[in-house]
Amino acid sequence: MQNANMPARIRTLAVLALGPALAVSTVLAVGAFVGLGAQEMEALPQASQLATQNLRPYWHVFAAYALAIILIGGWAISIARRLREVEKRLGDGGE
Repeated sequence: MQNANMPARIRTLAVLALGPALAVSTVLAVGAFVGLGAQEMEALPQASQLATQNLRPYWHVFAAYALAIILIGGWAISIARRLREVEKRLGDGGE
C-alpha cells in the first residue's frame, strides 16, 4: 500500500523543494542587482551615464516578485496536499 502512495510523496517533496529554491534564487538575484553599484560600473571602459546607475530605487519591484514567487509556491503546496487527499480517497474506494 505504501508503494501506491510513493508517486504522490515524490510530487509533494518536489513541490516542497522547488518553492524555497525559487524564493532563494530570487533573493540572490536581488542581491546581485542591488549590490552592483556605480563604483563598480565606472571601472568598465564603456561606462556611460546610464551604466553608472544602480537598481536600488527599484527594490520594491524585486520584493514584489519574491513575494509573488513565495505565494505561488504556497499555492502549489496546497494543491499538492489537496491532490494527495483526493488520491487517498480514490485509493480507499471513495469511502
